[in-house]
Amino acid sequence: MTDTNNSSTILHAVIHVIDPERENTFRRLAATSRFLKAQSRNKILMKCTQCETEMEKPRKCSKCRSVLYCSPECQKKNWPTHKRICHEVEDSSGVLKLVRMFSVNPLLMMYLKVAIVLDCNLLNNPRIGFEVPFVASVDIGFEPSDIFDFVGLYFDDKIVREKLQGMLQVNAVTPWYPGMQGGRPLTPQRLNQWRDIRARHNADGYTKDPVGLLDFSSEGLSRNNRRLTYAVSVGCHISPVILEMAMEHEPFVRVCPLAGTRFKQPKTAMTCLEYINIHIRADTQNQLRLRTEMTEQDKEIILAAGRDEDEVPARVLKEKMKREIIYNNIVRQDKGAHSLDSETQRARRKNRPRRSPCPFCGTWACKGLAAPIAQPNVRVCMWDCKKEE
Repeated sequence: MTDTNNSSTILHAVIHVIDPERENTFRRLAATSRFLKAQSRNKILMKCTQCETEMEKPRKCSKCRSVLYCSPECQKKNWPTHKRICHEVEDSSGVLKLVRMFSVNPLLMMYLKVAIVLDCNLLNNPRIGFEVPFVASVDIGFEPSDIFDFVGLYFDDKIVREKLQGMLQVNAVTPWYPGMQGGRPLTPQRLNQWRDIRARHNADGYTKDPVGLLDFSSEGLSRNNRRLTYAVSVGCHISPVILEMAMEHEPFVRVCPLAGTRFKQPKTAMTCLEYINIHIRADTQNQLRLRTEMTEQDKEIILAAGRDEDEVPARVLKEKMKREIIYNNIVRQDKGAHSLDSETQRARRKNRPRRSPCPFCGTWACKGLAAPIAQPNVRVCMWDCKKEE
């Protein structure tokens, strides 16, 4: 417990509520492992770290095996940049397999493409995807499959297990299209890449469907450096069904598992990404094949976000936490821990009206401490965390 007189520790409490129908809903919607395995035999082209040329058979750095090149020449050119972190990088070859499994999943790709349509202005500019390209860069990350392991890392809890099961998550989509404010022109190589993909889709009979480029990228943090681990490039074909879903703007219907009430979320690019991440999180048996053991670099991103560092991967994760409902308790407590001293927090608790939400968990009238709730789908985690000076 926290000493209310002179202790500098803050009691953190998080309630995680699981919808009792989550597994049934997942089974109704999810693709089977057998289907995904058969589809994953399709090739995914990777990009050279140096020149961004597409490759079917990439060359890997022989020391860390985590960066890809199209030729020895590109590897030599990139060495001055790569050599500073080469010895610190863990083998991340599993990223490619996970991206492949994601890219052949029809439900995940459907909502990802809806997000891309909304972000890349396809509904307002009929030239995009036909006469000119669009590019969507998808930032993927890895988080613990257990939300409490995530909480422990974020608040730097020393008792977090060394080996953690991780899961792929979509952190953000960065759009590019002609005329976009602040957008840089595509390189000749990228423009030719899109033209080749557009020509192939025309030959296959998709002349009336927009086509662009879809890049999956994964960034990791070492203790002192930021690095790009993989960039995987594929064509992005937008079918009429995807365009119709984007135009309808039918909201997502969510259910609060604690109160059982329904509420609606507008269909935006961000809520589409949240739906994708919820679906992956619900896969407790790894049916989607999107889970793997977390590396130290994966953990370091979460630790850096908890320390409020300014590295790009940490900032991207913080933005994801602000917009997704599952992180509400964590973000609220983080703001309190970093912005208020102990005396101010005690004064606010003392003067708080009787009917007010808990500053820790957001629950009404819980008096600031999360307590076990008599429901099988509710989990409670409480721990002490030293307040930063």
